[in-house]
Amino acid sequence: MPDTHYLYIEDDRLSREVIKLVMQDIMGISTLTIFENSENFLERLRNLPEKPNVVLLDIHVHPITGFEMLRLIRSQPGFERTKVIAVTASVMNEEVQKLRSAGFDGTISKPIDTTVFPTLLQRITQGESIWQIF
Repeated sequence: MPDTHYLYIEDDRLSREVIKLVMQDIMGISTLTIFENSENFLERLRNLPEKPNVVLLDIHVHPITGFEMLRLIRSQPGFERTKVIAVTASVMNEEVQKLRSAGFDGTISKPIDTTVFPTLLQRITQGESIWQIF
Protein backbone atom coordinates (compact mmCIF):
# COMPACT_ATOMS: atom_id res chain seq x y z
CA MET A 1 0.00 0.00 0.00
CA PRO A 2 2.92 2.46 0.28
CA ASP A 3 2.73 3.56 -3.39
CA THR A 4 -1.04 3.82 -3.37
CA HIS A 5 -2.55 7.28 -3.71
CA TYR A 6 -6.02 7.82 -2.24
CA LEU A 7 -8.72 10.39 -2.90
CA TYR A 8 -11.72 10.73 -0.58
CA ILE A 9 -14.71 12.93 -1.45
CA GLU A 10 -16.95 13.54 1.53
CA ASP A 11 -19.06 16.51 2.61
CA ASP A 12 -19.62 15.33 6.20
CA ARG A 13 -16.94 16.77 8.48
CA LEU A 14 -17.07 13.93 11.02
CA SER A 15 -16.75 11.26 8.34
CA ARG A 16 -13.72 13.08 6.88
CA GLU A 17 -12.09 13.25 10.30
CA VAL A 18 -12.64 9.53 10.95
CA ILE A 19 -11.15 8.50 7.59
CA LYS A 20 -8.23 10.88 8.02
CA LEU A 21 -7.54 9.57 11.53
CA VAL A 22 -7.69 5.92 10.47
CA MET A 23 -5.75 6.28 7.23
CA GLN A 24 -3.07 8.75 8.29
CA ASP A 25 -2.65 8.26 12.03
CA ILE A 26 -3.40 4.56 12.41
CA MET A 27 -2.43 3.14 9.00
CA GLY A 28 0.41 5.61 8.30
CA ILE A 29 -0.85 6.56 4.84
CA SER A 30 0.61 9.87 3.70
CA THR A 31 -0.86 9.96 0.20
CA LEU A 32 -4.43 10.92 1.03
CA THR A 33 -6.23 13.82 -0.61
CA ILE A 34 -9.65 14.85 0.69
CA PHE A 35 -12.21 16.94 -1.18
CA GLU A 36 -14.85 18.44 1.15
CA ASN A 37 -17.38 18.68 -1.68
CA SER A 38 -17.72 17.92 -5.36
CA GLU A 39 -17.59 21.46 -6.72
CA ASN A 40 -15.39 21.68 -9.82
CA PHE A 41 -14.72 17.98 -9.36
CA LEU A 42 -13.30 17.21 -12.78
CA GLU A 43 -10.94 20.19 -12.73
CA ARG A 44 -9.73 19.32 -9.23
CA LEU A 45 -9.28 15.66 -10.19
CA ARG A 46 -7.21 16.58 -13.24
CA ASN A 47 -5.06 18.96 -11.16
CA LEU A 48 -4.03 16.39 -8.57
CA PRO A 49 -0.24 15.97 -8.52
CA GLU A 50 -0.66 12.16 -8.59
CA LYS A 51 -3.52 10.16 -10.05
CA PRO A 52 -5.27 8.27 -7.27
CA ASN A 53 -5.22 4.48 -7.35
CA VAL A 54 -8.24 4.32 -5.05
CA VAL A 55 -11.11 6.81 -4.88
CA LEU A 56 -13.51 6.64 -1.95
CA LEU A 57 -16.73 8.43 -2.92
CA ASP A 58 -19.58 9.55 -0.74
CA ILE A 59 -22.67 8.89 -2.87
CA HIS A 60 -24.82 11.72 -1.50
CA VAL A 61 -22.33 14.57 -1.86
CA HIS A 62 -23.22 17.86 -3.57
CA PRO A 63 -23.36 19.46 -6.07
CA ILE A 64 -22.20 16.44 -8.13
CA THR A 65 -23.40 13.07 -6.81
CA GLY A 66 -21.19 10.05 -6.38
CA PHE A 67 -22.78 8.40 -9.41
CA GLU A 68 -21.98 11.43 -11.57
CA MET A 69 -18.42 11.60 -10.23
CA LEU A 70 -17.98 7.91 -11.05
CA ARG A 71 -18.97 8.59 -14.67
CA LEU A 72 -16.53 11.52 -14.82
CA ILE A 73 -13.68 9.42 -13.40
CA ARG A 74 -14.34 6.58 -15.82
CA SER A 75 -14.33 9.02 -18.75
CA GLN A 76 -10.81 10.29 -18.01
CA PRO A 77 -7.74 8.88 -19.74
CA GLY A 78 -5.37 7.30 -17.26
CA PHE A 79 -8.06 6.40 -14.74
CA GLU A 80 -9.01 3.03 -16.25
CA ARG A 81 -7.44 1.06 -13.40
CA THR A 82 -8.52 3.38 -10.61
CA LYS A 83 -10.60 1.57 -8.01
CA VAL A 84 -13.72 3.58 -7.18
CA ILE A 85 -15.41 2.59 -3.93
CA ALA A 86 -18.77 3.94 -2.80
CA VAL A 87 -18.83 5.00 0.84
CA THR A 88 -22.47 5.30 1.86
CA ALA A 89 -25.10 4.71 4.48
CA SER A 90 -27.47 3.54 1.72
CA VAL A 91 -26.70 -0.15 1.82
CA MET A 92 -30.04 -1.84 1.23
CA ASN A 93 -29.84 -4.70 -1.29
CA GLU A 94 -31.39 -2.65 -4.11
CA GLU A 95 -28.94 0.21 -3.43
CA VAL A 96 -25.97 -2.15 -3.56
CA GLN A 97 -27.23 -3.57 -6.85
CA LYS A 98 -27.53 -0.02 -8.20
CA LEU A 99 -23.90 0.66 -7.17
CA ARG A 100 -22.72 -2.54 -8.88
CA SER A 101 -24.66 -1.74 -12.05
CA ALA A 102 -23.24 1.79 -12.14
CA GLY A 103 -19.70 0.38 -12.23
CA PHE A 104 -18.38 0.91 -8.71
CA ASP A 105 -15.63 -1.50 -7.68
CA GLY A 106 -17.16 -1.96 -4.24
CA THR A 107 -18.84 -0.29 -1.33
CA ILE A 108 -18.08 0.37 2.31
CA SER A 109 -20.95 1.23 4.59
CA LYS A 110 -21.11 4.22 6.89
CA PRO A 111 -20.57 4.76 9.65
CA ILE A 112 -17.06 3.45 9.08
CA ASP A 113 -16.07 0.58 11.34
CA THR A 114 -12.57 1.70 12.29
CA THR A 115 -11.56 -1.81 13.34
CA VAL A 116 -12.47 -3.36 9.96
CA PHE A 117 -11.68 -0.47 7.59
CA PRO A 118 -7.86 -0.97 7.43
CA THR A 119 -8.33 -4.61 6.36
CA LEU A 120 -10.96 -3.65 3.78
CA LEU A 121 -8.70 -0.97 2.34
CA GLN A 122 -5.78 -3.39 2.12
CA ARG A 123 -7.97 -5.93 0.31
CA ILE A 124 -9.12 -3.23 -2.13
CA THR A 125 -5.53 -2.22 -2.94
CA GLN A 126 -4.75 -5.88 -3.60
CA GLY A 127 -7.45 -5.90 -6.28
CA GLU A 128 -10.31 -7.46 -4.40
CA SER A 129 -13.86 -6.24 -4.95
CA ILE A 130 -15.35 -5.37 -1.55
CA TRP A 131 -19.09 -5.09 -0.95
CA GLN A 132 -19.08 -4.56 2.81
CA ILE A 133 -22.60 -3.85 3.99
CA PHE A 134 -23.15 -4.21 7.73
